[in-house]
Amino acid sequence: MSTTYTNLPAPSPEQGLNRYLQEIRKFPLLEPEQEYMLAKRWVDHQDTGAAHQMVTSHLRLAAKIAMGYRGYGLPQAEVISEANVGLMQAVKRFDPEKGFRLATYAMWWIRASIQEYILRSWSLVKLGTTSAQKKLFFNLRKAKSKIGALEEGDLRPENVAKIAHDLNVTEAEVISMNRRLAGSDASLNAQVGSSDGDSSTQWQDWLEDEGANTAEAYAEADELDARRAMLVSAMDVLNERERDILMDRRLRDEPVTLEDLSARFGVSRERIRQIEVRAFEKLQGRMRELARDKGMAIPA
Repeated sequence: MSTTYTNLPAPSPEQGLNRYLQEIRKFPLLEPEQEYMLAKRWVDHQDTGAAHQMVTSHLRLAAKIAMGYRGYGLPQAEVISEANVGLMQAVKRFDPEKGFRLATYAMWWIRASIQEYILRSWSLVKLGTTSAQKKLFFNLRKAKSKIGALEEGDLRPENVAKIAHDLNVTEAEVISMNRRLAGSDASLNAQVGSSDGDSSTQWQDWLEDEGANTAEAYAEADELDARRAMLVSAMDVLNERERDILMDRRLRDEPVTLEDLSARFGVSRERIRQIEVRAFEKLQGRMRELARDKGMAIPA
């Protein structure tokens, strides 16, 4: 499928990001029916033209998500390129029969691709690799903003304690991460474009101009919230062991190994795998029942 994307626009320092952003605006957004038919053509017939059209219509989404990671001191063109890699992976795996829009599905792949790139790029400062440390790395700015901790330099002790509690890390980790990230925040007033002065557009101008349709954004958020609530409710169909195994194997950032679960529950690895599969099937069945009751698209 790699040949599908040989003629995609690509951001580069020489080109200037503003020129790239202007270029990807030329690709039309897809109506739900168009998106469904293109996805079916890809899934059923491996139609690379259809896949290409789905990718190009979502390049703006990838760029907007990438802008949210502009504060890590990395070239924005490279972050956007990684976002596009995630988008391509999403299109490759997208199943239109599951009832989701591609944008909703692609967000996870785009963010995952960006975050993996950032973690690789920051490896020289020996960032932690535990789930909690990754959460701290990508949520520290948001946590500081939420409690109004906008001061430069070291955080006040009470703010360190609050963030450490909220993100489930130690206070020492908060202090260390804050110092590593200090000074790398980029302003929304920073100019987008090449250094030759071909544009006075700012990041915030592009974000405002290309903002997602508010009604659609709220509808997607409501749908995700409804599905999360439905998942929690559907968990009741599982017994305690099935719930623990399923959550440890499929609902954690770092899945627990079969070996560890085998030791914990005192059964073989194959038995753990069987329980996991059975629990997942039971959960899917209950999710379908709840979806039908609510008139929602039935998850596969």
